[in-house]
Amino acid sequence: MKFNDLVYGDFEVTEPVILEIVNTPSFQRLKGIDQNGYRPLWVNPKANVNKYHSSRFAHSMGVYHLLYLYQASLEEQIAGLIHDVSHSVFSHCIDYVLDKESEKRQDYQDRFFDEYVKKTRIPNIIENHGFDPEYILNDKNFPLLEKDLPDLCADRIDYSFKTMVMFEEINLEEKNYFLNNLIIKKNNWIFKDFESAKRYGEMFLKINRKYFSSFSSAVLFRAVGDCLKYSLKKEYIFMNDLYTEDEIVIEKIKNFLNKDEKLQLLFNRMNNKAKVINDPKNYDSEVFCKSRIVDPLFLKENKIKKLSQEKKEWLDVIEKELKPKRYFLKFKD
Repeated sequence: MKFNDLVYGDFEVTEPVILEIVNTPSFQRLKGIDQNGYRPLWVNPKANVNKYHSSRFAHSMGVYHLLYLYQASLEEQIAGLIHDVSHSVFSHCIDYVLDKESEKRQDYQDRFFDEYVKKTRIPNIIENHGFDPEYILNDKNFPLLEKDLPDLCADRIDYSFKTMVMFEEINLEEKNYFLNNLIIKKNNWIFKDFESAKRYGEMFLKINRKYFSSFSSAVLFRAVGDCLKYSLKKEYIFMNDLYTEDEIVIEKIKNFLNKDEKLQLLFNRMNNKAKVINDPKNYDSEVFCKSRIVDPLFLKENKIKKLSQEKKEWLDVIEKELKPKRYFLKFKD
């Protein structure tokens, strides 16, 4: 089966267990889930990228392919492929339907992962191909796939590259520069030299501030989260709808717009039809955004070092950027 990826280009998958998982309804569902939340409220909604390339499906395939390229074990490739299967519609917007702590961590899908996957055909497929589902569902077994911030991992590398390319923060030459300077050593992603580690770290910082934890992202999370929360409360949609696809939920909500003025207001906010400012003295909603930063490893004289060891001021950047960003939104409908 052939795939086209925004970062890695064309590639073909022939591994039977991977193909069988990809063809399950639970994995195909990811094609209908926006990686960035909801396009009308993206930082740049006019970005020249199609729905496939901005989907959770494309990201999941990208993580799998990255692990394949760097010869991770097949178990780790499987884990990388399925790591986002439990994502709800509109990706991390689900965290803004729940509570403040979930907002700060944006980890609901991680906490729900085991429970969700075990209801799908995926564990049986894994077992039928001679692997242990419990082992594969435990991301602690796969240090190349998942690591805590500020360390690098395949998930973080792929979504950062997807963001950089999608929003034209880097060109083809720069993308290849980063990929060509990445190696694996001792179960770590490592840049070949200080310069490539520094450039990647600085670019990651830029996209965190501009996309992941920006004011625009706060507006997106709050507006979509509020509309979903209200729709659930009024029983226009139900929790199981959140595990379908973005457009399915949108169509269900649209059925009630003419009957509910508050829903129409929230839907307008969700579709970028309301002005909003950040005003800590007069606000409708306090919003936290998870903030991300990396401290890349690199080689120097055959030794592995952290960027912060060579660039001391990076420690201050890490301390600052790992704290959730806080916004005070005032909508002007």
